[in-house]
Amino acid sequence: MHIVVNEALNATIDPLTPDENEALERSILAEGCRDALVLWGDTLVDGHNRYRICQQHGLPFQTVQNTRFRSMEDVHLWMIGQHLGRRSVSDFQRGVLALRQREIMAERRLRAQAAASAERADSNGSGPGSPAGATHTGAAPGRPEPDALTSREALARAARLSSSQVVMIEKIQKQAAPELVAAVKSGTISLNAAAAVATLPTDEQVAAANAGKEALKRAAKRVRDARRKPPTEAGPESINPVDAQAPDAVRALQRQVAQLQAENAALRQQVQALAAQLV
Repeated sequence: MHIVVNEALNATIDPLTPDENEALERSILAEGCRDALVLWGDTLVDGHNRYRICQQHGLPFQTVQNTRFRSMEDVHLWMIGQHLGRRSVSDFQRGVLALRQREIMAERRLRAQAAASAERADSNGSGPGSPAGATHTGAAPGRPEPDALTSREALARAARLSSSQVVMIEKIQKQAAPELVAAVKSGTISLNAAAAVATLPTDEQVAAANAGKEALKRAAKRVRDARRKPPTEAGPESINPVDAQAPDAVRALQRQVAQLQAENAALRQQVQALAAQLV
């Protein structure tokens, strides 16, 4: 049987951890491949790990065709739906999958709107070759779209997360260095802490992630402490106190430095406030 492994589909889902792969391999070697692989034509849709293990050991397997798919987008959405329902998928993985689901559905919706606009233009006679009195049905018939996930609340429900967790996952996706994302996936750092560390410069994120769990915790604490105690709560004199015994020129420079530090702290607070509004 000719089976095609589409790498784009395979990349939709995170690979198994070494422990998970070992457990699955033991199960298949002991009991065989109990669940049928799902195909769309000759394209493998579900069962990539089982297929790989069966191929490695020359073991037989069953296949079943899913005839409901109309496009590769349907396949992606089905795969995401399957994994969103699995208990072994982490909160971060579910959030990422739900965000990808929303992206696919948004792209599909935009194409449908463009097609409907073009069809309306043809029906008004503005399109070339539009026959007089032709009847147009608008959107193509088919299954109704699932929840479009246009709101954060709908996205949270689909991923079985809270709205705040969705916000954190979006922030991690947009701002986190790959090393920090890997730490979240492995469970080295929590969602909350990762979202905090993701606000740091990339080089600081990478350094903390490479240093390990304790370094990540310290980095997250540093960010949270900075938010709770903005530097502007202290006056310029407390930020860089002026030495009363220093010469006049030195004291003047110290005052300038203190003023600049206070202005810099105020600007950082404004940036944090704007970032919070954008989120």
